[in-house]
Formats: sequence, structure tokens, C-alpha cells
Amino acid sequence: MRCFCKSRLSDVIHLRRDYRRCAAAAANLAKQMQHATHIMELGEKYALSSWKYAHYFTLVGTSGKNVVVRCQLCGGSKTFSTAKNSTSNLLKHLKGTHSTTQLVEKEVRLATARGSRVSLPAKQPKLDFSREPRVTLEELNQLVAGYIVEEMLPLSTVDSSSFRRIIDKIPSNNNVHLPHIKSFTSYLENEYKKMKAALKLALENVQFVSTTADIWTANNRSYMGVTIHWFNQDTLERHKAALACKRVRGRHTFDVIAAELEQIHSSFGLLNKVVATVTDNASNFVKAFKTFPPPESDEDEKEEEEEEQEDVLFTDIAEALTSVSDEGHITLPPHYRCASHTINLISTSDVEKYLTSSPTTKSVYRVTIAKCTALWTKASRSTVAAEQVQEVSQRKLLVPSSTRWNSFYDAVSRVAEIPMNELNNLCNKLGIKCFNEKEYQFMDEYCIAMKPLTAALDILQGDECPYGALLPTLEILMMKSLSLKDLLTKMTADLPDAIQTRFSIVLDSKDALLAAISCPKFKLRWVKDGARKQQLKNLLSEPEDCYSADQEVMNYLSSGGFELDTLSNFPAVKKVFLKYNTPTPSSAPVERLFSLGMVLTPRRNRLSDSRFEKLLLMRYNHCFTSPDHLKKSEQ
Repeated sequence: MRCFCKSRLSDVIHLRRDYRRCAAAAANLAKQMQHATHIMELGEKYALSSWKYAHYFTLVGTSGKNVVVRCQLCGGSKTFSTAKNSTSNLLKHLKGTHSTTQLVEKEVRLATARGSRVSLPAKQPKLDFSREPRVTLEELNQLVAGYIVEEMLPLSTVDSSSFRRIIDKIPSNNNVHLPHIKSFTSYLENEYKKMKAALKLALENVQFVSTTADIWTANNRSYMGVTIHWFNQDTLERHKAALACKRVRGRHTFDVIAAELEQIHSSFGLLNKVVATVTDNASNFVKAFKTFPPPESDEDEKEEEEEEQEDVLFTDIAEALTSVSDEGHITLPPHYRCASHTINLISTSDVEKYLTSSPTTKSVYRVTIAKCTALWTKASRSTVAAEQVQEVSQRKLLVPSSTRWNSFYDAVSRVAEIPMNELNNLCNKLGIKCFNEKEYQFMDEYCIAMKPLTAALDILQGDECPYGALLPTLEILMMKSLSLKDLLTKMTADLPDAIQTRFSIVLDSKDALLAAISCPKFKLRWVKDGARKQQLKNLLSEPEDCYSADQEVMNYLSSGGFELDTLSNFPAVKKVFLKYNTPTPSSAPVERLFSLGMVLTPRRNRLSDSRFEKLLLMRYNHCFTSPDHLKKSEQ
């Protein structure tokens, strides 16, 4: 009986304790509700009102931009102050003073003035990024086409089982699958048509364009490549694109070249817009442009009419009617020779002719080059020799290539960098005749004399290099080359003279002079002679022969800007710049087009000429990776 009473007594005690705790919790909840209601009734929005730990604090009042609260966990009359839009101080207090207390997030329900109940979330909502983005069929085709075209892969890649397994891992809408080769080829054909139409549309409003052309042969196939270059008339931003890489059958005669080039220009509506076409110094190209010159300007026609009025000429009508000439139907734009190719000819052909013209230099030149050639051949054909070269020079030797400019200079300079003792030790190991002091000195002087030429060649073959950079570069090149005469012996002292011989026509060209003066980067800074400066000032004023044009030219030359944006203040000079700086001084852009076509190998001999051209043009023009195309795909 006593045990039963004791157990009943303990249960009553526990019930009383639970009741007190519930009463205390109910009182705290009532205070929290009163506290939250008080916050809303103040008419201001506090960060404390929606905080997940707001129920641990009691609002006492406000003090300016701060809120005064009392911590319920601490007890007592101590208060804390925090900003109305921040709870960082209160959070630091909870984590510091009450670090051992397990904090519980609570949901606060506020009473609004209209009596409705508003539920505030205990936690700030988070953005859900767990959902994977889905790829549409159009996006999938663009991604795969960009990969195949940019890497110049076979179209049969889309039928590869391993490739399709990778593509199937990409999340797509409605179980979209990559089409097979037949459907994918049709998709590429449509994209090529869109690219060509967009290019034609972009060229409609362009006033001046220039082209570069060349013929490339690979695996017994010949192709004519043509690239186009122009400036945006508003932003003066330079643009380029590939127009064609057509198969050329038969002999590459001048008339075949002229007909193909005119057909490419006319297909894009460029017959009256091309200010110049840049090619190398090949005789068939030179003859084509000499045989089919551009139509004469209005001023030249007026002068001829005046001369015809003075001198009356009689022509046999029967002979004129019976003689049929196809040459009159073809007109080509003005022809510029590639400056980089010309410099390369100077550093190879002209230098060799000069060095072999004298008996003393002829023997040294040929013996030195023969030993270098033996070294290049040995190192490129023998793995043991290549390893020994690597041990001595810590670098591989370069082998000259006829299709790469500066390759001969780079190969000789790599050999000349090796100290003479180590070079001769290497020659002994490879079974090659050693270099004597005279031959080693010849290599050193050859590199000194040719270095300015190679630097100029690298500058002029850049894609962003305007035609106005040609004359300033040649002037500096000749000045540096002539200054090197004191450092050279009789073997190489006269090498710089070949520059002026090759570029004699260009140095006095009106087009090259106007291009250089109208370029803000150069103006007249590269001209040293005062009389020539005045002559060039008058030349720039000739297109608009009036007082306002003269004043604009003076203001332009006196301005200190180097950027193209400054031309917006000088409209007459800007027009001259757009006309004469549109061409490139080098035909390197079309050479880079051919570099992309190295995929035309015997293993891909079934690739048709038309499909090869389309794939190559889409690759050069970045059909699937250009910023404009990427923006459209994102939309």
C-alpha cells in the first residue's frame, strides 16, 4: 500500500512539472505573438520580424536606425542593439554566448492590420538548381556540327556507335536523338546556304572590299582559294571571310585564273567593290592581272577623249566585226603583290644569287649550307641522331620547308645557337664534317642580316595588319638593315641592298602612300624628309580639292590620336582610309585557308570537291562558333 502511494505521488509531481513547462511555453508563445504583432503595428519592416531565431528575443523598442531587444535565454534586464535591416549582431550573440544550446527554427505568424494571418517562412527560400537543362534537337545538331566542322572530322562520325553513346548521355527533350549521316548531311547543306546568304547580305552595304587569292595543290587536286576583307564603316572593325575554295582542272594558265576569279567575285556581287586583290608573285597570276586590267576611271576616260579629239584614227570595220576576243569580257581589280612573299624571295632567292656571285662567298655559303643540310637530314631521319641533338642543344633542330616563310632562317639560327665546340662534337658523333671558324661566322652574320627581314615578314602577314603598315615597315626595315653594315664583313655587307630593288615600285606607289598617311597609327611619323612630308600632305588633300579638305587634313595630321576612332572626326580622311587600307599587305589569309584543308588525305579521297569546299568554308568562317551564331542558338 505504501509503495502504491509513493508511485502515485511521484506521478503527480511529474504532471505538475509538465504542466508548469507547458504553461511557460504557452506564455513564451504568447509573448512571441505579441512581439511579432507589435513589430507589424510599428509600420516598419524589420529584418527581425522574418528571422528564423526571432523567438529568442523580445522587442524592447527602437533607437534611431537600430532595434533594442532582450535575449530570453540570458534572462535579466540586459538589452542588445542591432540594425533594423540586419540580424548579424544577434546571430553572433547566439553562436558565442549560447553555443551549447541547440537552436530551433520557428515559423512566425503575424497579424496584419486587416486581421488576416500571414505566415513567414522560417528559412530563406533557396533556388533549386538540381533540375538538369534539356537540349533540343536544334541545339544538339549545332553542337555536333560545330565539333565535326571545327575539327574537320569525317561526317561518318555521327554513325559511330561510341560517339552516339556519348551523345545519348546528354539530357534532351522528349528523348531527342542525333540524326544519322544522311539527315545530318542535309542539315549541314542548309546551314551552308544560310551562311552564304548571310555573307552576301553583310556585303551589300559595304563600299570597299579586298580579296586574296592563290592556288593550292594536294593529292593531285588543285583548288583556288579566295578570301575577302572589309571594314565596318561605323565601328572600323576589320572583318574577313572565305568566299571559295574551288576545284581547278587542267593547266593553271592566266586565262583560267582570270575567269575563275571573276566568276567568284560576280557570284557575291563584288565586281565594282573590290579595290585590290592580293596574290603572290607567281607568273600566271601576274600575267592574268596584266592581261585583264580593271576598267579605266572617269578621269582617265575624259583624258583619252580629249586625246582622241586631237588625233583621228581610222579603223577597218570588217576586221573589227570579224575579230572576236574573249578578253574584253573579263575585268579584274587592281593587283597587289604579297609583301611577305616578296620579303621571303629576298631572304632566299636574292640572297643566294648575291652570295653565289662572288667566288669567295660562294664557297663559304655552299659548304656551310651543305653541312647544315646534312645535319637536318640526319636529325630528321634517325631517332638516335635526334636524341643526341636533344642532349646537346636541349632543343630539336628545325627543318626548312618551301611552303613556310622564314623557315630557312629559323633552321639556320637554331644551328647557330649551339656553341661551336658542342656543335662540332655533335657533328663527330653523327659522322658529319665539322664547321670551321669562317663557316660558323658566316652563319652568325647571316642571322644578323636576315633578322630584320623576318621581323618585318611576321608583322605584315598578320590578319589585322592594314595596307598602310607596308611603307612604314619597309622604311624601318631598310634603315635597320643599312645600320647593320658596320657589323658585317664583306661576305654579307651588301645584302640589305636587295630590299630597295624588290620594292622599288611599291615605295613610290600612290595607293601605298595614301594608305600609310590616312592610318592614324602612322600618319607622317615614319617620314624623315621635310620636303617629302609636304608632298604627302598635298597628296592626301587631292581627293577633295577644296579649302575645307585642306583644313581637315591639317587638323588630322596635327591631332595626336593613334586609334581608329579618331577618324570619325575627319570624314574625308576616313573615306580615304577605308578605300586604301582595306587590302592586306600579304596573302597570308588565303594561305591559312589552305592550312585548314590538310585533311584532304588519301584516306579521305572519297570526299567530293563540293563537300570539301563547303566544310572548309564553314570552318574558316566559324559557322557554328562565331559569337553571332552562339547568340542565336541561346535565344
